[in-house]
Amino acid sequence: MFANIETNLLGLDRLQEHGTGRILSQVIAIVVLAVVAHLLVWLVHFISDWVVRKSAAKRNPVGFVMRQPKFITLTRLVASGLTFAIYFVALGYVLVNYFSLNLSAYLASASVIGLAVGFGSQGLVQDVVMGVTLIITDTLDVGDIVEIGGQVGRVERVGLRFTELTNFFSQIVYVPNRTITNIACFPAGGVDGFVDVQLPTKVDRKVALDAIQRVARTAWEQFNAIVLSEPELSEIKLNEPGAGAVLRVRMKIWPGQGALLENTVRLRMLDAMKVLEPAYADWMVSVVYRAETARDKDGF
Repeated sequence: MFANIETNLLGLDRLQEHGTGRILSQVIAIVVLAVVAHLLVWLVHFISDWVVRKSAAKRNPVGFVMRQPKFITLTRLVASGLTFAIYFVALGYVLVNYFSLNLSAYLASASVIGLAVGFGSQGLVQDVVMGVTLIITDTLDVGDIVEIGGQVGRVERVGLRFTELTNFFSQIVYVPNRTITNIACFPAGGVDGFVDVQLPTKVDRKVALDAIQRVARTAWEQFNAIVLSEPELSEIKLNEPGAGAVLRVRMKIWPGQGALLENTVRLRMLDAMKVLEPAYADWMVSVVYRAETARDKDGF
């Protein structure tokens, strides 16, 4: 009788040892799987970063990393998708093989959770969809000056959730992608303003030209946050006999800052001309904004 009891106790101990060993082996297997999944995710991100750096180095041999919103964002998007897939497969493997969860039940649960998250974060989904659309269609690019929803600024980053702008006051403006409906892009990098100066008939042309160039260049150097490029001079040929010559000063300015041309630059041009010709009239200097024509490109 005692021998039977001892045998039963010995069998129970072996069963407990076997169960403990099995649980321990499962825990080790899960930990190893988690480590492998983490390493795979790290490898995916490492490769994506390497590809971005390699592409930037090819575009700029001095080593300055250029921001390429379309390429970088798509690379990050692929890396995020692979990361999700790795973790999803690893979690499903653990639940199905070590916790006896049915594969169909796991997929169904994931679908229900995904549907609930989708309904609860419709704004996020709209942001991502619109962000991908902006990137693929090349609607925006870093460095463009645009107007979006009443905000005018230079594009700093095109992300999956937000488009980042820097406005005239150096403020960072984050525009949710789902709110972007109309985009006004300034393809020339700003607004082209033209200051037309009619040359005095009694003044040497070269003297007047030097005075106009001096005023334009001084304005560019003083207000370089508004005047975005060096002024360019061209001549408008008038068909009217005795109408004289008109010099056109082309100045690319930040959108919405036309008051600089209409007031400061125009008044300085008037003062410079009146020094040369006291009878010079105010109407002989005007400011216009319009698309550039082939004639405007003809310089001296």
